[in-house]
Amino acid sequence: MTSFIVVAVIVILLLAFIGVKLFGKKRSAETPLQPLDSNYKQLLTEHVPYFQKLDEPEKQKFEGMIAGFIQSIRIEGVGLEVDDVDRVLVAASAVIPIFGYNEWRYNNLTNVILYPDAFNNDFQFEGEDGSRNIMGMVGSGFMNGQMLLSRAALRNGFSSSSGKQNTGIHEFVHLLDKSDGATDGVPENLLPHEYAAPWLKMMHQEINRIEKGKSDINPYAATNEAEFLAVAAEYFFEKPEQLQNKHPELYQQLSRLFAQDPAAE
Repeated sequence: MTSFIVVAVIVILLLAFIGVKLFGKKRSAETPLQPLDSNYKQLLTEHVPYFQKLDEPEKQKFEGMIAGFIQSIRIEGVGLEVDDVDRVLVAASAVIPIFGYNEWRYNNLTNVILYPDAFNNDFQFEGEDGSRNIMGMVGSGFMNGQMLLSRAALRNGFSSSSGKQNTGIHEFVHLLDKSDGATDGVPENLLPHEYAAPWLKMMHQEINRIEKGKSDINPYAATNEAEFLAVAAEYFFEKPEQLQNKHPELYQQLSRLFAQDPAAE
């Protein structure tokens, strides 16, 4: 069974690498955007707290961005059947970080591949080696343009018990960070040049506090600058009022970066 899973993953990645013509081709500017299916609208209302807080014009904008993502990006599963809840949660994870930008497109993504649960560096989710600890990954090299996600982690990120964590948002922020050519915690396509140095200084100060056990930010953020950005973004979108209260400077920087003020909603 494990061998079959590995072969299936390799086939999926190779087909995507050959070209998007074999998988969901990007919607061109000439292809009209289809309205979001009413079932997806209902699922957004039921499963995405961020969407629930928007006013009616903002909900319409969000729905349009969800429709654009679902019609442009292939979402498929390894060892599972992808359903509409999966599609909505993947798309919401993608749209939330870019909602403040009207024209943003994930040009560095063609496929999102869902696993039932955590997986290891060999893209396996079965076995007894104890190394299945990856919840999400943005591909590079021959996997460029691919994102791998644990469905269990994806769904947990939108549950009432998620706290400050959201794996889907985390990985899409990595993708935003990578869009300028370097996954380094400084998304130059979103952050004006004059704010880059203050952002780096603030990041390093907060990482130092995390390492000393003096911060409520997930310790994983201290891994490096890229992980700090992704973890801080999870906090920003999941618990904005708490972040603004405990880390006002960080909140302000992220609000500028994402062009959003979720604590004010």
